[in-house]
Amino acid sequence: MTVISSVWHISHLDLLIRMLIATLLGGLIGLEREWSNHAAGFRTHILVCLGSTTIMLLSIYGFSEFVNESNVRADPARLAAQVISGIGFLGAGAILRNGSVVSGLTTAASVWVVAAVGLCVGAGFFFVAVLCTFLALVSLILLNKWEKYLLRNRRVHEITVKVLDHPGVLGKIASALGDQGIQIMKMKMIPDIEITGNSLEKPTMQLCFTMKAPEKGKLLAALDEIHRSEYVLSADSPWLEGLPIKRAIKPVSMP
Repeated sequence: MTVISSVWHISHLDLLIRMLIATLLGGLIGLEREWSNHAAGFRTHILVCLGSTTIMLLSIYGFSEFVNESNVRADPARLAAQVISGIGFLGAGAILRNGSVVSGLTTAASVWVVAAVGLCVGAGFFFVAVLCTFLALVSLILLNKWEKYLLRNRRVHEITVKVLDHPGVLGKIASALGDQGIQIMKMKMIPDIEITGNSLEKPTMQLCFTMKAPEKGKLLAALDEIHRSEYVLSADSPWLEGLPIKRAIKPVSMP
């Protein structure tokens, strides 16, 4: 009887250690995404990393009984290759588009990186797995802050304001933005009709502004000022996702 080489065997303790390491490393990256209120967060990243580790372990050690068969060619990378291409559907689900604003690209990339970390852990490539996790966290936390500071005056953002069609409303909104140092680059008006409970039609419109805002705090202050107007029904900006600026449409009677 031919003895199978030990390279195709792994102890239960080693299996446990690798899967715990995958849970830890995936959780670290997922925790940062969860803290930033992104779609794929703590548990998602843990499951992706743990799943890819399990597949890698299966690919290397799950077919050890067949390595001495003359008609079987063992390839430990065959299942791992399917993880790399197949993980894309999760990333695609994390990418959202609202007008010209696209969000979720970084989260999609982090899910893909976590899958790579899981494959490294499953293959016993611990140094690269830990190093990749460290560099991913540096990119998500430190480089994210540096990028925002560097491009604070160059980013273009959008806000959408729903108002009653009344003279002077546009001027008040433009003044509120200008008072906070926000530069309006483009504006689009979309007519609408607001139907109330008593079936009275109120002429309304949506004002879509494209502008440069120096910082989130000033945009938030401008939105608060805009929403105080009796003719403004709602004000929102995708840039401030996760902050309490989305408001329900308030009842406003025609003067």
